[in-house]
Amino acid sequence: MKRIIPMFGIILMLNACVSSVKSFSQATNDVNPKAANCPKATVVSLPVSNKNESFYDSFNYHIRNIVADAEKVKFQALKQDFVFCRGNNTWTVQPGSLPKELQPQSNYVEFAQDLVNPKLKNLGFQGKTYQYRVVREPKFSLEENNNISRTVEPKPADDKVVFELVTSNSKKPLKQTLYTLKNLQDVAVKAGYSATGNQLGFPRITASIIYDNRIWWSVAFEQGEGNNGIATIVSYDPQTDNFTLIQPEKLGFTQITDLAITGDANSPTFWMATNISGEGNIYIPAKGLVAYRPNSKNLNSGSLTSYTVHNSPLVGAIPDKLRLENDQLWVSTANGVCQVKWQAADNPESWSCWRFTAMAKLPSKGLPLYSKLSNKTSTASLSSGNSEENVEVLWWSPIDLQTRKGRYEVRYPQGFTVKLDEGASIYEFQRSLPPGKPAVNWPGFEWHWNGKRFVRGLDEVSLNLVGGGPQGIGSGQLSPQVPINWNAMRGDLELLQLSPKSTSIKYYSGWVDEAIQPYLTVVAQEKPQNPEPNPLEAIIKQLQSGK
Repeated sequence: MKRIIPMFGIILMLNACVSSVKSFSQATNDVNPKAANCPKATVVSLPVSNKNESFYDSFNYHIRNIVADAEKVKFQALKQDFVFCRGNNTWTVQPGSLPKELQPQSNYVEFAQDLVNPKLKNLGFQGKTYQYRVVREPKFSLEENNNISRTVEPKPADDKVVFELVTSNSKKPLKQTLYTLKNLQDVAVKAGYSATGNQLGFPRITASIIYDNRIWWSVAFEQGEGNNGIATIVSYDPQTDNFTLIQPEKLGFTQITDLAITGDANSPTFWMATNISGEGNIYIPAKGLVAYRPNSKNLNSGSLTSYTVHNSPLVGAIPDKLRLENDQLWVSTANGVCQVKWQAADNPESWSCWRFTAMAKLPSKGLPLYSKLSNKTSTASLSSGNSEENVEVLWWSPIDLQTRKGRYEVRYPQGFTVKLDEGASIYEFQRSLPPGKPAVNWPGFEWHWNGKRFVRGLDEVSLNLVGGGPQGIGSGQLSPQVPINWNAMRGDLELLQLSPKSTSIKYYSGWVDEAIQPYLTVVAQEKPQNPEPNPLEAIIKQLQSGK
């Protein structure tokens, strides 16, 4: 029977797939930088989405590449660069310079052709050139109406993800099977899931690294709509032509989006950026930044430590790209960047983090502030004694989907209170939660506790491309014409009362009309003084006891 891949899943990959490869040796920086060589500050406005984009694309700062030299470290998002200057430890935002080859392909046919027959990537090592790629076997083809299909659907044990490597000594590529559909089904059953409905997602290489006289690659995969894969690191020894696979059992179906390796050859630590995807949702927090130390006798078993927004200073929920420099590990997210002394990562003082945000100058005549997105009557007014006073801009949401008119959500220290007819319950899918996140399903589920309040990073706003867009604090019926009248999408939350039937909160944001001109900036991530326990931990005990 001919197997045809559903078009929708491929279109999601086309629209959101990040760079499929990043090749580098473990990098260091030993040159004394000079502050005089720092880039000049520029004004980079918050992007305005065009008709072919979703409105939340304006807040998509997922880092797709890191470029560094002696003077600066440049974190490249799709439309802007966030640049750290080593000379004075300052940040600037610059116009985007992401190379074309690292940008998402806009042509579906070319993208689909690259899925069924991926191009070989080059890597130089010890004076030789190696070419590599990862493919599905038996191979697919692009047929009539640009459908991706193959003539015969193989048995699960014969449906494979295969790594191919062309060396200077080989006329034909060396091949290493990474996993099969049967392996995927077995992992699903072992984890307590059903084996039915699974299929192999198209794989992609997310990093290539030179370490311990070997070449290492991390492999991710298409995920959602039944597509899946197994978290995999593969290495090659040029001296023996042998491959080694590491598939940490504790990672399971987690995507590895980047890789760095520290320590000595006898006891290495594999640092991994992680993510998962679902139907219509490309970016879902997984296990954050992972430090994996394999067992020498069984590489798939070992100690695994996760650093997430729930248990560490990590500034964003989804690490994108990593860069290792001596004893420092750069961890980039769509919400900001952290610099970690990796040898002491368990110590919060070993983290220095910065957050991406937008600011805007307040007009001197003041600005009406609305407590809900589409309210017609303002509740307060933001005023400025001088034109230099700024307000932090958190989000933009439409109030009319036809005209694309909308409002900005801004930080409001005085706050508003609201009671919702939605309460708390034990979260049903606990094994999918990021480490440290309490298993409580409540209206603020996508916010995390920072020691003082519940806060929501840019990469915690679930995009939900097919489910009506992001969900915030508020209530109402989803309509194809009129968005829900949200109280807050990213404002900080203070929990006043939470029961199985209702929620009362104070939210520290409001909405303003489009009379401001937000610009992007980078600010230091504040560490709460004398942090308090997460109140949801007490709620769990109450829910479990039935009180």
